[in-house]
Amino acid sequence: MPRPTPHIQVVEDGVIAETVLMPGDPLRAKVLAEKYLDNPVCFNYIRNMYGYTGTYKGKKITVMGSGMGMPSIGIYSYELFKFYGVKRIIRIGSAGSYVAKCKLYDLIVVDKAFSESNFAYAQNGSEDHIISSSKDLTDKILETAKEINQPVHFGVVHSSDVFYREGKSVHELYNAEHGCLAVEMEAFALFHNARVLGKEAACILTISDSFVDSRATTALERQNSFNKMLELALETVIKY
Repeated sequence: MPRPTPHIQVVEDGVIAETVLMPGDPLRAKVLAEKYLDNPVCFNYIRNMYGYTGTYKGKKITVMGSGMGMPSIGIYSYELFKFYGVKRIIRIGSAGSYVAKCKLYDLIVVDKAFSESNFAYAQNGSEDHIISSSKDLTDKILETAKEINQPVHFGVVHSSDVFYREGKSVHELYNAEHGCLAVEMEAFALFHNARVLGKEAACILTISDSFVDSRATTALERQNSFNKMLELALETVIKY
């Protein structure tokens, strides 16, 4: 029997699927579950971090919010991997573009995450600042994108500890030094936890705003309009 953690109060075996889709926004998790999953059941609402399990084309899938930032996804992904038998997590989130070719609503499949964060060092002493996604899982996402004719960018992203940065923007520097296509706030911690615990992790991002384009999405659009990303993740998951 799984033991409840301070953040996920599941006490029955089999409630959480082996594969979890993890948006940052718990309301996006709710929208995804209600729109795409058959017979979704809410298994967690502690701290309003909704988690649902249902089926998509007959495949059992869990979708659960991660919250914002590496400390938050670090907690939820670690507990899912360590205590609830989860084998793989695909983060599905938003990102700010660092380059002109990554336009509003474009998708990025993440190869590696760069971060100046000390998350990995604090967690287990790792001094790495670039961590790869899980190759097999990421390859399946790329294969699925080709099969469903969904264009994607593939490359490195910047996982930042801060949303509001004082002083000069770092987007040109991190693009030049590390090839970062965009910035988000969670993938580095997710990839680290998967590596530490021998699990799989990947990340698909939708461009919601840009450092080289003045257009941006609203909060409601971010919650409701990232359908291409969700469908790519779901079509990948049914292969397992």
